[in-house]
Amino acid sequence: MKGSPAPPRNSLELARASPTNTNPKNEGKTAPVTYYCVPPINNNPHGNIRGLLSSHYKNKRGSSISSPFPQFFSLPPFRRKPFPLLTMPSSFDAFLFSASRACCSPLATFIQIQGCAICLVLALGWCFAASVRSRVIRRMKENIERGNSFAFICQDISDLEHSAQMKLPRVSVVMPLKGFGEHNLQNWRSQITSLYGGPLEFLFVVESTEDPAYHAVSLLISEFKDSVDAKIVIAGLSTTCSQKIHNQLAGVGNMHKDSKYVLFLDDDVRLHPGSIGALTAEMEKNPEIFIQTGYPLDLPSGSLGSYCIYEYHMPCSMGFATGGRTFFLWGGCMMMHADDFRNDLYGVASGLRDGGYSDDMTLAAIAGAHKRLISSPPVAIFPHPLASDLSFPRYWNYLRKQTFVLESYTTNVNWIMNRALFSSHCYLSWGFVAPYFMAMIHIAAALRAQYSNYPFKENSCTSGGLLLAGCLATCTIIELFSMWNLTKVEIYLCNMLSPEGPLVSLGSYNWGLVFLAMLVDNFLYPISAIRSHFSQSINWSGVRYHLKNGKIRKIERCRESGLNYTDLGGKHLYGKRVSQPKVSLLNSLSRSLAHWHQPKKFDG
Repeated sequence: MKGSPAPPRNSLELARASPTNTNPKNEGKTAPVTYYCVPPINNNPHGNIRGLLSSHYKNKRGSSISSPFPQFFSLPPFRRKPFPLLTMPSSFDAFLFSASRACCSPLATFIQIQGCAICLVLALGWCFAASVRSRVIRRMKENIERGNSFAFICQDISDLEHSAQMKLPRVSVVMPLKGFGEHNLQNWRSQITSLYGGPLEFLFVVESTEDPAYHAVSLLISEFKDSVDAKIVIAGLSTTCSQKIHNQLAGVGNMHKDSKYVLFLDDDVRLHPGSIGALTAEMEKNPEIFIQTGYPLDLPSGSLGSYCIYEYHMPCSMGFATGGRTFFLWGGCMMMHADDFRNDLYGVASGLRDGGYSDDMTLAAIAGAHKRLISSPPVAIFPHPLASDLSFPRYWNYLRKQTFVLESYTTNVNWIMNRALFSSHCYLSWGFVAPYFMAMIHIAAALRAQYSNYPFKENSCTSGGLLLAGCLATCTIIELFSMWNLTKVEIYLCNMLSPEGPLVSLGSYNWGLVFLAMLVDNFLYPISAIRSHFSQSINWSGVRYHLKNGKIRKIERCRESGLNYTDLGGKHLYGKRVSQPKVSLLNSLSRSLAHWHQPKKFDG
């Protein structure tokens, strides 16, 4: 045929040609023509296939397609779409749609429904905790309306009379210190300037005079030496227990012989003016209380690591917002009877000294074994500002420390409880994260199905997966709202309890990072717990502790290769005594003390 393109070289090759278009509307123009190889039938090159195709594919003049090479036929220029048999879905589509179909199985559906249930349970718990704190706020407002301007110190203004203050018991405050950081000075000042009316002494305990905390505390005490009973205790290095427990026991050994209660405080606790009085009042009201405790409200600094710590503490805050009896204990704030340590009741002193790693876990185990009461008053909520340079590796090591605590125990019952906490926390953490990964697969498959020829788009799994993803999104919004509400209530309560202190604001919280921290923290917790279980060692504040049978059996200190900062607070651990840092410290201290002595808005 004149003007026909040259045929392909063999019957297995596809070729393209550009013959002259016979359409008068497109005269002189050319268009590509696709050739498809068609094998002859019954050795007849002009067999039925060619005739059938010629009858279906006509050009616009009505003539059938002809070619001197019957093995090949050409499609008209206006047919651009190839046969579906030659269009294969990509491997990514196959994997994505198969994964989405697997996420619609009964087991996967159960996991996603379970994730929604976890979100709702957390939201319900935070709502309950917020209601307990809100009752305290309402009570304080009612007292203020009745004329009690000191409702942040005591509920009954008559308790501030001299006769009532003279009956208050003596309290010894023991503060084990390690290093010096950006928030320590303000925290220590809030502790020693308490408005407790009874006899009060402060014992700052450090391991040696080389600790940077020693010089900072010495300057602080020298400024308040005429109004505060405070002293520094040198504890030395621990050999049988953690350094913190060693410092605590050294402080107990140096407390006043007439002290009725001992209050252990971490150096990152920011007390309210009436906190010591509120804790003591509860101990006096109910002598059956074995330990009085509280809990911190984390103030993230903006980094992802700080938000992960905030998110880690929030579920635990439900156990401390009961307004009374609780099974939880936080080592950052513990008030106990001083005679319990003098007499080693239930082995509280010896149990801590002989291989103790965690003070709160050890004392909580003793209280549980002897059915003693642990209480947490609703006003025992303390602002906890996190370090501005809190990096993600520091958060990771803090998480390692928290999971490592579950490896220490005192009795077989305590070991069983720790194993139960270990297993349940790991299961719930990954049970919380897994539905979000499945929801991402469902959403990605639904979006991809709109642009893919894969037959999955006709499957009912698409709508079912999107329904589960929508339920999870709704439950997540409810959970975040409940967390936001509890944080708002606790911030408002902290501002009321410290009317002259720096205001805490909810506006600094980034709730996008909070959601991301929820996923990151719950994903990493089982990994950290498993690593702690198999390593049986932890490096905390430059000291490596090794456990055996739940107790410390080896302590390694290597200052040259150890850490220069604590992992959580970013505090200097091995500061050198050079002139530049000391001048900076003096200037910062003098400015802070000058600000403290300025007239406050409530004076007079």
